[in-house]
Amino acid sequence: MHDGPVPVAILREGSCLVASIHAALDDTQMARFRRELSEAIGDRRARGVLIDVAALDVLDSYACRTIRDLAEMARLRGARAVVVGIQPDLALAMVRLGVETEAIPTALDLEEGLAALVDGRVSSVLVPAAPRRATWKRREGRR
Repeated sequence: MHDGPVPVAILREGSCLVASIHAALDDTQMARFRRELSEAIGDRRARGVLIDVAALDVLDSYACRTIRDLAEMARLRGARAVVVGIQPDLALAMVRLGVETEAIPTALDLEEGLAALVDGRVSSVLVPAAPRRATWKRREGRR
C-alpha cells in the first residue's frame, strides 16, 4: 500500500474543483483519489468538478471505470463533472476497452471544461445513451 501523496492536485476555482492527475495511478492510488475527491466536493461545497487527465498517456480498464465512476459520484454529491484533456491515444484505448463513455461529459481542455461548467452547458443529470443498433434501417420515403 502506498502511503505517500497521490500525484493528483485538487484545487479550487470559484465554486468548482479542478482535479489534475499528474502521473499514472495504480489501483490503490486511484481508489484513494476517488475518496479524496468525493470528500473535497462536500467539504468545499463544490458545484462543479473538472477531472484533468491531460498528463496521462495510458489508462487501464480499472482507471477508465474509476474516472467514469468519479463523474457519476460527483453528480450524486451535487456537483456537475467534466473530464478534460483526453489525449487521442487515451480516447482510443477507452473505446477499445469497451468503457461506457456516453454518460461522461467531456471537454477538450481545462478552459472549455470550466466554461461549460460556469455557463451551465453540462447537465447535472447523466443520461445513458440509447443502445446502439447493430443493423442499419432505411428511412421510409427515401431511396
